[in-house]
Formats: sequence, C-alpha cells, structure tokens
Amino acid sequence: MQIAIGSDHAGFDLKEDIVGLLKTLNIDCLDCGPSNRDSVDYPDFGGKVSGLVSEGKVERGILICGTGIGMSIVANKYPNVRASLCNELFTAKMSRMHNDANILVIGGRIVGKDLALEIVRTWLATAFEGNRHLMRINKIKTIEEDLNIHGTGKS
Repeated sequence: MQIAIGSDHAGFDLKEDIVGLLKTLNIDCLDCGPSNRDSVDYPDFGGKVSGLVSEGKVERGILICGTGIGMSIVANKYPNVRASLCNELFTAKMSRMHNDANILVIGGRIVGKDLALEIVRTWLATAFEGNRHLMRINKIKTIEEDLNIHGTGKS
C-alpha cells in the first residue's frame, strides 16, 4: 500500500511524526509537503494528496491541518474521495468499517502526538465491512456522477 501525506504549517510536526510511523510499519509513504514550518495554504497540500487518491495513484491519504476542518473540506471536493476527520479512535475505526474512508484527516492543534499515532494505527488496521455499507458508498458514487452529468461538478 502507498499512502500520500500532506499538511499545512500547523500540521507539519505531526506530519513528520506520522511519516516516521509509516516508515517503521514498512508502508510506502509519498510526502506531498510542506518541507518546513513556514506558513502555507492548506488547500494546496490537501489538493495534492486528494488528487492522488481521487485518480487512484495511491490507495489512501493522510492530511493534517490545525483543526482538520479545512483539509476535510478540500479533500471531499474530489471525486472518489471519502475523507474523515478523526480526532479520536472510535471515529477512526468506524470511518474505515462503515465508510471505507480513503483519506484520514487529523487536527494537528487538537490531537497530541501519541493519540494521533494510535489513530493512524487504528485507521490502517481496520478493514471495510462491505455489505450494506457498500450499498451506501455506491449511492455516494451515484451522487458524484449525477453532479458531473448535470454540470455542477468538474467535467
């Protein structure tokens, strides 16, 4: 599995910690930046990761900004992306089990390092249950397709 990861300046330190964790877990990690703590705009880095997931170039992504809200908004604009803001373990587990979330979003100013690393471990270890949840995911895909057909989405 390859995971793309990105942050803004508020999530930079936590991004670096998560990159370290992914390396210890032998997970191929594509770091989409930034490369330092200088102020940056979260849509730029959220868009890089979300685009890669949307196009199927990576299986999953992780995004970190101050609260996680901005990155969540950006990520969920992309087709085929199911980004979930998870600042504790229960939502991390459920986002995978029921929603097949393919992007994990964490608030770097909300969650401490140890909990964030455990959220990532939980999210990576949890499988999608499928069945009735797959029907719901397919309904989301239909909504995305309908929006594109009617000219309100990207063509």
